Amino acid sequence: MAPIISASKLTKRFRRVLAVDGLDLEVERGEVFGFLGPNGAGKSTTLRMMVGLIRPTRGSVRLFGHDVWREHCAALRNVGAMIESPAFYKYLSGRDNLRILYNTGGNCTRKQIDETLDIVGLLGRADDKVKSYSQGMRQRLGIGLAILGKPDLVLMDEPTNGLDPQGMKEVRDLIGRLSRDMNMTVFLSSHLLHEVEQICTRIAVVNKGRVIETGNVSDLLRQSETYDVHAHPVEAASETILRLEWADVEASADGMLNVRLTAGTPAELNKALVEQGIAVSALIPRKPSLEELYLRLMQEQ
Repeated sequence: MAPIISASKLTKRFRRVLAVDGLDLEVERGEVFGFLGPNGAGKSTTLRMMVGLIRPTRGSVRLFGHDVWREHCAALRNVGAMIESPAFYKYLSGRDNLRILYNTGGNCTRKQIDETLDIVGLLGRADDKVKSYSQGMRQRLGIGLAILGKPDLVLMDEPTNGLDPQGMKEVRDLIGRLSRDMNMTVFLSSHLLHEVEQICTRIAVVNKGRVIETGNVSDLLRQSETYDVHAHPVEAASETILRLEWADVEASADGMLNVRLTAGTPAELNKALVEQGIAVSALIPRKPSLEELYLRLMQEQ
């Protein structure tokens, strides 16, 4: 089956600024895909090219196999999007906002609107003016507008931006329901790594307009696993490990080495140390957080 999103050599230049630089990306149906990177990495520009708001300088992006610029209507027919903070008529109700804003591009019934408001947890406030909504409620209303009509693909740009912890949890739970209960593919950009680690199945890390890492979240974290090695004498242990072609010492402190294995196994590491007369009292695996993986990738650039 063809990927639901396919970007090939996607490039966008604004005069002297190269915002997106030959980006390649594929997203499969059913994924909750996280698009990570620092501010200015090209995340929002990429999303705008995906929905046809700006034209690529070079390259292409396809949704459902259709080129966004050459087959605009076919590409976006089953797509909902929330690009940055949604804007609403603050003196109208949540229900009226959805009716007016959605009907600019299609038609929907009151029943469909109320079903959507129920999904995003706002049915009880449907008749209240948007000016009375919290920031978290407005974000959820924006997601409601994006999913009204039940699209197969939902694109979100920083959906938890500016929210307090409770608002973040509400949006995070909502995104999980879209994938789990409604079979939607979700593509979201974010720089909030803790949030992404909890809800995304696969990620791409982008920096300076290029993808520098992509893969399944659990696989990437497992590949980045390190080991805390308690050994004596620690100086000899460090020298032995540094001579191995398949291991690196990441850090050392208080008689403990933090070691990354690039090819070998913990058993082979233990054997290599013992053969040099080094006493190993503990070899403890330490799984990194997504934040630690992200920071390491940024430092390597």
